[in-house]
Amino acid sequence: MTNPQVEGTGTLYVCGTPIGNLEDLTFRAARILREVQVVAAEDTRRARKLLSHLETHAGLISFHEHNAFRRIPILLEHLNGGMDVALLSDAGMPCVSDPGALLIQAVRKQGLSVVVVPGPSAITSALTWSGLRVEEFVFMGYFPRKTAGRRKLLLRLKEEQRISVFFESVHRILKTLQVIQEQLPETKVIVAREMTKVHEQLLCDYPEQIISELNQKSQVKGEFTVILDLRKKKAPL
Repeated sequence: MTNPQVEGTGTLYVCGTPIGNLEDLTFRAARILREVQVVAAEDTRRARKLLSHLETHAGLISFHEHNAFRRIPILLEHLNGGMDVALLSDAGMPCVSDPGALLIQAVRKQGLSVVVVPGPSAITSALTWSGLRVEEFVFMGYFPRKTAGRRKLLLRLKEEQRISVFFESVHRILKTLQVIQEQLPETKVIVAREMTKVHEQLLCDYPEQIISELNQKSQVKGEFTVILDLRKKKAPL
């Protein structure tokens, strides 16, 4: 149930932001970012680039997993003082692998208004780009940082019958693919890199072939979304 707007208070706008190309931003999100007084951003460098592109000068405050509890009282003070606040993640929709949910919960507890402004999503973009027929999938967040944790997770996924979607960093993508090759060598893997950017790339193969493809590059760069199609083993690609 949505809280009614409390007179004299501001609104928290939860805005989807580009996952690559700045033109991914919706008209509505652009308007909101031009109108709000404060922008709370997971990555202020990316947010500053976006706000500069929009020629807006809203106050910018960092809001990420390491300072969320310190920032929430400040943002609540802004909202209670009548300022509108936009919440931005690093890329895509807030609350997916970031602390945005903590702020939303705190805002709702005070009876303040929360409005979601939908936008780009690396998860649904990668699934669409893959060409897979998607009727059911599970989003698993980032792979565990340690090899033992990855092995434990993938061992559990051997019994999974749904498409599974993960995020992975550039620093760990090859190590993660090596563990997938070790644990799930017959599983179709889709790796989406740099989506909507100039050098976007989609790799669809078995893990051994994708590792070989990435190893041919002098330097692996980009943001990665990894899809494991666990429904069939050794299915035609």
